[in-house]
Amino acid sequence: MERTDVLVVGGGATGVGVARDLAMRGVDVTLVERGGLNAGTSGHSHGVLHSGARYADDDPEGARECIEENRILRDIAGECVADTGGYFVQTSDDSAYFETKRDACRDLDIPVDVIDGDTARETEPRLADDVERVFRVPDGVVYPSRLVAANAADAREHGATIHVDAPVTDVLVSNGAVVGASVDHPVGSIEADHVVNATGAWAGELAAMVDVDIEMTPTKGAMAVVDLPSLRTVLNRCRPASDGDIVVPHPDAGTAILGTTSVEVDDPDDFPTSEAEVEDVFVECAAMLDTLPREALERVYWGVRPLYTPERYGEDARGISRGFYLLDHADRDGLGGFSTIVGGKLTTYRRMAEATADHVCERLGVDAACRTAEEPLVHHDDLDTLDGLVREFDAGGPADADVVGSE
Repeated sequence: MERTDVLVVGGGATGVGVARDLAMRGVDVTLVERGGLNAGTSGHSHGVLHSGARYADDDPEGARECIEENRILRDIAGECVADTGGYFVQTSDDSAYFETKRDACRDLDIPVDVIDGDTARETEPRLADDVERVFRVPDGVVYPSRLVAANAADAREHGATIHVDAPVTDVLVSNGAVVGASVDHPVGSIEADHVVNATGAWAGELAAMVDVDIEMTPTKGAMAVVDLPSLRTVLNRCRPASDGDIVVPHPDAGTAILGTTSVEVDDPDDFPTSEAEVEDVFVECAAMLDTLPREALERVYWGVRPLYTPERYGEDARGISRGFYLLDHADRDGLGGFSTIVGGKLTTYRRMAEATADHVCERLGVDAACRTAEEPLVHHDDLDTLDGLVREFDAGGPADADVVGSE
């Protein structure tokens, strides 16, 4: 049996971010993940470092969070991100929405530069002939495997313990509070003063072990990896959110990720996949490009979003907020020592971790400030070491397997 101040369950970007933040504040932290790190939503994302433009017109608060975290990650994450820039692309059928999106970005101080289609094609010759204009924004690319591994290593250097291949089999409760968990791992059980549920789309399953209901609506998204060697810029279709409206380049690998769909699933571990979804993504994304032959398709993967739905959201799952929620189960459910962090975006993982660490420190009476926005991730500029950490933590995933070379 181990003893720790805080047990973090979940080894995606948010979980390792929480472990890093708390460890940097001097809190004794243990993190457990049922498999290798990065095996869930983070590693199966499309990996966009959002500028906030995608959310500017319908979620201004979320957009502000994105542009702020975008700038922070460029400072601290080194080779875990790539500065590709982004285009919001107006094709002939998308003209009515362009000004709305552009003006919303400017209202939020998201840098926007409008250029005509011919000028855009000088730098991105793969853009389709009917692209009339674009606006440039500071989007980028995240390599989740490196980002997760670097956060885990940083947490460990500050004293955290990381256990992979350690699924939770039981959550321990005593006197109306969570006091730890049993894990299928040689350590057996881990006692803690506070347990953080950072399991993403699986948050409801962990909470159910202590009869707590978390209203999750996981949605699957199809991603298609294609051979696209000349693309250098993230492309966003400038229209209301829909299937197949983003292309994410991996310039060093000569590939790109086409995404995505949004379909509700009952079980984030076991859901049907559809060739029709892949075809829809392929056709819609191809509208932004001059040519994209079907033979360019290399592989397909699906990710599951950890969407929290305490309220009704209508018929379309795209109407569910992409914001994040911190649930204090002492106040919400009368169960002390237990908190859940759900929702959010890969771009805002650090902010989610900071909010969680602030809450946990308040509960534990720890007076220490967050430093994760100022201090670079360990080994952030050393590619060989970063990719070695990916292998050590078994943190490879399909979102960047062509770049990191570990899946």
